[in-house]
Amino acid sequence: MHKAGFVNIIGYPNVGKSTLMNALVGEKLSIITSKAQTTRHRIMGIVNGDDFQIVYSDTPGIVRNPAYKMHEYMNKFVESALIDADIILLMTEVGMKFEENEIIEKIVRSSTPVILLINKIDLSDQERITQEMTYWQEKIQKAEVIPVSALLKFNVEKVFDTILDKIPESPPYFPKDELTDKSMRFFVSEIIREKIFLNYKKEVPYSTEVAVESYKEEDDLVRIYAYIYVIRDSQKGIILGHKGERIKRVGTQAREDIEKFIDKKVFLELRVKVNKEWRDSEKFLDRFGYGEV
Repeated sequence: MHKAGFVNIIGYPNVGKSTLMNALVGEKLSIITSKAQTTRHRIMGIVNGDDFQIVYSDTPGIVRNPAYKMHEYMNKFVESALIDADIILLMTEVGMKFEENEIIEKIVRSSTPVILLINKIDLSDQERITQEMTYWQEKIQKAEVIPVSALLKFNVEKVFDTILDKIPESPPYFPKDELTDKSMRFFVSEIIREKIFLNYKKEVPYSTEVAVESYKEEDDLVRIYAYIYVIRDSQKGIILGHKGERIKRVGTQAREDIEKFIDKKVFLELRVKVNKEWRDSEKFLDRFGYGEV
């Protein structure tokens, strides 16, 4: 008997979805920073065993009040994850309360099994955690509630065992040697974008997007040329920094991580372009992969 299924991680921004995804898959596929809304796409990570295949999806945090077309696209990724899920991992954190929302209501009404995860329990105590579990069990009665610490990988094995018990009998959906559905260009752009989130403050990271223009493999080197798009001329100056020092730092950090990811030497060149409308331009959003719902 072989089991296979789609297990989709859904929740509000900054509850630890990407940290959990990476812990479950055993690879760093999703951006992890302390800032909210760092995940903008639906990213699949595939875990294979002799008699099972689990296809995890990390999704963007649910945007309550979309301000740009980009936010609408992000919510569409979440909606698509509801449609094909065999199991929904609904992720909350200690102190978070049930909030009526179109996406949450769809989860409650659906027939799809729900595993509700209360994350960041390492920041709480046993009495509070017990109260939280009771609260969520009453709010979403069909859910199986599991307290976790994705950061410390506490109870992640229990989550995996629960998933394995619930996924249906099915042949694998992907070849057994595949890790993800995304291209290497996508992960390069995500690594660069992560470094932008880590090196810049305020609105700058949220105003940027990365496009890999060229990815060429040579015998002992990969040459990568990428553009960082911003929405204002002043942000271009901030990204570059004095005499280009800040973008050089971003490039160095990104190159080191890309080399670890692909296990090969990398030449990386970053350039900055201004496009004031990219967050509301369907043309540019499609180019950046937001149309792949």
